[in-house]
Amino acid sequence: MTDSLAPVSLDTVLRVEFGPGRIDLLPGLIADTGHSRAFVVTDRGLRAAGVAERVLKILGAAGVEHTVYDEVAPNPSTGNVDAGAARGRAFGPAAVVALGGGSVLDAAKGISLLAGNPDAVAADADRLWEAADGLPLIAVPTTSGTGAETNGFGVIEDTAACRKLYLGHPSVKPRAALLDPELTLGLPPAATAATGIDALVHGIESLASRGANAFSVAYATQAVGMISRALPVAHRDGTDLDARAELMLGAHLAGQALTLSGLGLVHGIGHALTAHTGTPHGVALAAVLEDVMEFSAPAAQGAYERAARAMCVAAPAGGDWAGAAVAAVRELAGALDIKRPLRDLGATRTLLPAVAAGAVADAVTKNAPRLPREDEVLELLTRVY
Repeated sequence: MTDSLAPVSLDTVLRVEFGPGRIDLLPGLIADTGHSRAFVVTDRGLRAAGVAERVLKILGAAGVEHTVYDEVAPNPSTGNVDAGAARGRAFGPAAVVALGGGSVLDAAKGISLLAGNPDAVAADADRLWEAADGLPLIAVPTTSGTGAETNGFGVIEDTAACRKLYLGHPSVKPRAALLDPELTLGLPPAATAATGIDALVHGIESLASRGANAFSVAYATQAVGMISRALPVAHRDGTDLDARAELMLGAHLAGQALTLSGLGLVHGIGHALTAHTGTPHGVALAAVLEDVMEFSAPAAQGAYERAARAMCVAAPAGGDWAGAAVAAVRELAGALDIKRPLRDLGATRTLLPAVAAGAVADAVTKNAPRLPREDEVLELLTRVY
């Protein structure tokens, strides 16, 4: 039996509502959790852009009592989560509505969990996997990137330890994902590129992951094709609803894939780089994606062939599908103007060893098709510095 056909248990039950205007279903989804009140977690950017107000009006018109915590930072910290949980506890029993990008969705999972565990704090992440249930959560993504609506954990920054924590619990896996591409219309090109690259990396790393199986491969292959096709269009024209819809669904499928398979070294480096420099997640991934793919190619030939074919790459001379996949990714990143050398992202040469050590220690790196040594990661980082 091949690895892709090995036995696998699936815990992917998730109600998904996808399509323009589906945000109007939110009051009913809240009622389905058994609650009549909503604790909305979002960020100030969405308040300023009017996206949050549109959602709050829908709740108000339906008579859903609600309050808002809008202080989630772009790279949410343990302090962010603790503050949100304190507000949630004060509001009382409610469904948590996570409205935003991956940072908001990740923070909301932690807030939901801590609100159900009054004595817990976010820094307790390692032991909270055995905690009591958190509040039920509904995910409403407003970007197309993280796929965070598909799973029950969030990546949170422990600023004191300068590292990323995985904070989660089965109970805070969203009860429903409300995917309305209208909420992503007008997302600026830079944010579209960064979140879209994140989604693309989810698909590519899921294909190459040691944890890949037939289900994750199916999700990831479809995701890579949809994202690579729609992302350049959505980047050029933020009002193209068809492209926004395809990109959103592709990102969701990539999230389904990574939840089953795990990720790899690109995310290991990305987490460490963001923790040390504050670089936006997708930009950090773009900085090293091509080089990690080249490093991993000897152990990921089949995966990269699937990625290249999904991106509609013509059969390469000599059958070098891995090289063709890297070239396709390089061309896409160039069209998005997203790749930057590490020195432009706030990294110094003296910081690179710490980033390399953090990447190797990160749990996601254990899924990489070619397991790296710390010195190998440092060499890779030096090349892209």
